[in-house]
Amino acid sequence: MNPLIADLEKAVHAGKLLPSARENIHALLRGVADDFAARVVAELVANEQWGELNDRFFKKLAFGTGGLRGRTIGRVVTALEQGQGGPNGRPQHPCVGTASMNFFNVGRAVRGLVAYAQQHVGTARKARLVFAHDTRHFSRDFAEFCAKVCTELGADAYLFESARSTPQLSFAIRELRADAGVVLTASHNPAHDNGFKAYFNDGAQIVDTHANAIIALVNAIETETYEKVDPSAQGTLTVLDAAMDRRYMDRLRSLLMQPELLQSSTAKVVFTNLHGTGGKIVVPMMRELGFDVITVPEQDIEDGRFPTVDSPNPENAPALKMAIELAEKSGAEIVIGTDPDSDRMGIAARDAAGHMALLTGNQIGSLMAWYRVKTAFDLGWLTDATRSHAVLIKTFVTTELQRSIADHFGIRMVDTLTGFKYIAEKLRKYENTIPAAKIAEHSADGYRSLTEEQSRQLRLEFSRFFVFGGEESYGYLGCDFVRDKDANGAAVMFAEVAAYAKSVGLTLPGLLDQIYTQFGYFLEIGKSLVMEGADGAAKIAALAASYAANPPSACDGSAVVRVRDFASQDLYDEEGDALPKEKMLFVDLADGRRFAVRPSGTEPKIKFYLFGRSSTEVPLADAKSAVKASLESLWQWIEADAASR
Repeated sequence: MNPLIADLEKAVHAGKLLPSARENIHALLRGVADDFAARVVAELVANEQWGELNDRFFKKLAFGTGGLRGRTIGRVVTALEQGQGGPNGRPQHPCVGTASMNFFNVGRAVRGLVAYAQQHVGTARKARLVFAHDTRHFSRDFAEFCAKVCTELGADAYLFESARSTPQLSFAIRELRADAGVVLTASHNPAHDNGFKAYFNDGAQIVDTHANAIIALVNAIETETYEKVDPSAQGTLTVLDAAMDRRYMDRLRSLLMQPELLQSSTAKVVFTNLHGTGGKIVVPMMRELGFDVITVPEQDIEDGRFPTVDSPNPENAPALKMAIELAEKSGAEIVIGTDPDSDRMGIAARDAAGHMALLTGNQIGSLMAWYRVKTAFDLGWLTDATRSHAVLIKTFVTTELQRSIADHFGIRMVDTLTGFKYIAEKLRKYENTIPAAKIAEHSADGYRSLTEEQSRQLRLEFSRFFVFGGEESYGYLGCDFVRDKDANGAAVMFAEVAAYAKSVGLTLPGLLDQIYTQFGYFLEIGKSLVMEGADGAAKIAALAASYAANPPSACDGSAVVRVRDFASQDLYDEEGDALPKEKMLFVDLADGRRFAVRPSGTEPKIKFYLFGRSSTEVPLADAKSAVKASLESLWQWIEADAASR
């Protein structure tokens, strides 16, 4: 018996190595062309790194509707993986493992996606795929590798010349009439992670319509070797450069509803891209709009280590610490931060007392939702005759304040499952509802060639006009020429809200308080229990299952009046569309509080969402204090309950 195989068998029998890890090690070694993986495994075995082996091999990194996401740098980096080292202190090679982001898994994913795209196109032409990447370790390497595989399999590839944001990928797919696309990113995850986010021809992440077929193709691939097509039949590689940036920025200008507000604004803004891609668009865009933009020099550097923050996530206060300090020194009124792939945006704004106040994702989204709906009526875009065709979209775990805003203005509010792909699915539905003949009256090149005004008029007459959409996790969208959350566009939209607040003599926190006074105070608290590795995954699954099997009947002294299990119940949204099954439980209490529990689809954690509100009759200061205390009490109860399950 091979000595390595013998050592693995002994470890399984001794309870050190999971049987699934042993099987996945065997599967990987059968699927690779050289002995590098075997040598890495042997090094980990020799050093008795059984926990590391279990974490790397406890599962196969399965391609799903969100693509792939996992560690690309192990907790333990072997000498072989470190090699000669790479840029910004990274290892020379990504970590070996079936549960890891490496060339083996990336290769499987892109081969399956290319195959499906070509099947979808047929034989009339070559499939076209767009590739983008952020600044993470190995992102550029993976993107270039994907483009190479794509052309060698006979499809045309479009590759951005350097790091670009996720929303730019979505835009480019639609602009180029491409058939699919990929951005190599793990979004806001820690530096050791990377991911493969797959998109289809509408510029949105893949949903169930195509997902199952693609997943089957990807998961059937067990080796890294593939047959290249004849050189004469291979695809071409086109590099996307500043010209595509310009096309994107020009469309972003159409997000402004009252551009004259910005012409008189002299606001000073501090921006940080947290070592990511946001500066490529946000900084020149904001300066073109007349803002005095200061950046955080240390965080301008594109560095996959994200060396100045513990986590490159603008929803975490520490990530914006350096930007806030710079704002205090410079007298800036607003801080804007974006995550590495610039699909999430965080905000801090100066309050009436002159202090920088962090806004939550729910608060940022609600400010934009309120302003954009109000202004649409002020400008006559929406009227009594057309309001029934207007829609706000949010996820179930996003604040109900936005529903109150929609109800006040008499427009529809639609809830979707977590994930912007579901918001994008609604946009696809609305686009497809417009009669083709009516589109042809304005453009022979189809819907994507329409101006924003043209598409708005058609949507208001024949379909639904999407005013704004967002999720509590700092993702926002105010258009349909991008089909994913867009921090670049959000910065433009929020800049206009800031200019409006200034024009009426209010700070942004002051404007938010006015909205609370009108609609009531709403507060949401997000909590997570982090459980990493193989053991963590099992604990998360068990905890989620326990809520489904045994939901609480009372919480923190209040009776449970409704439980919605999104995994087992047949549920429908406000438009009558069936909701896909998802592991999420929503619990409503008799006293008006609510909470949801959901395993994260991208991080090793189980997430809890807590919701509280107060009526307009309660003074705002009292409401803020009482609601906060009630949710803190609820979390103490939930945390204790979770520990007992």
